[in-house]
Amino acid sequence: MWLGLVLIGFLVGILVLSTGGGGAAIYLGLLTSVFGLAPAVAASTSLFTAFPSLVVGAYGHYRTGQIHFRVGNQMLLTAIPATIVGALLAPYIPDKLYTWLVALILMGLGLQILIKRFLSHNDRAPHQRAQAAIYGALSGIMVGVAGLSGGGPIIAGLLVLGLDMLPAAATSAYVLVGTSLVGLLFHLSANNIDWSVGLSLMIGAVLGALCAPRLLMHIDPQKLNQYVKPFMGLLLIVMGLRMIV
Repeated sequence: MWLGLVLIGFLVGILVLSTGGGGAAIYLGLLTSVFGLAPAVAASTSLFTAFPSLVVGAYGHYRTGQIHFRVGNQMLLTAIPATIVGALLAPYIPDKLYTWLVALILMGLGLQILIKRFLSHNDRAPHQRAQAAIYGALSGIMVGVAGLSGGGPIIAGLLVLGLDMLPAAATSAYVLVGTSLVGLLFHLSANNIDWSVGLSLMIGAVLGALCAPRLLMHIDPQKLNQYVKPFMGLLLIVMGLRMIV
């Protein structure tokens, strides 16, 4: 049981940090559907599991020089306040309304990535600062309300803003460290973490995060952009559809 949880955490840690996510959404799904945890406990446990691996992964990306701090800081300026607001409003937002909002956001971002990948030849997005602020706020709301890491809007926003997949994944990890920390502090105050499951997943996720930046450095950036960008766009659309279908 313990070894299986570590292995799951390891695989998820590599996957999400290679694609710019934080993993809390995946952990949230596993904890509710596989381990049968209550939604409130699963939300807190997922953030607890994802946060240390984000720190390790972001540091690894920093060592390889792939983080774009300027756009990352622009996102953090709105993401952190939005996380606080989302955490305070969470008890008053109907689950159905939140589900639809997140689903529409994910599908819209996925479509933007696909349009930019196949139809647009302009690598630099206009009004970058304003767009970065919007994507940061969307991510923060997702973290604060539902215990998600908020990686969907961040990585999608960075791709739409013109970053290639590798620096987008690195910058996303940097932004998610800040938002996940704030979200985790709010959820910790409720004292509803399943420590036995969370610790095992966290150990595996940290090991995966140690490997992810090094693996990415050995992948051809052009191939990474060619295949992973459309995959990310389709994945976001599918995730959104699954939430409402």
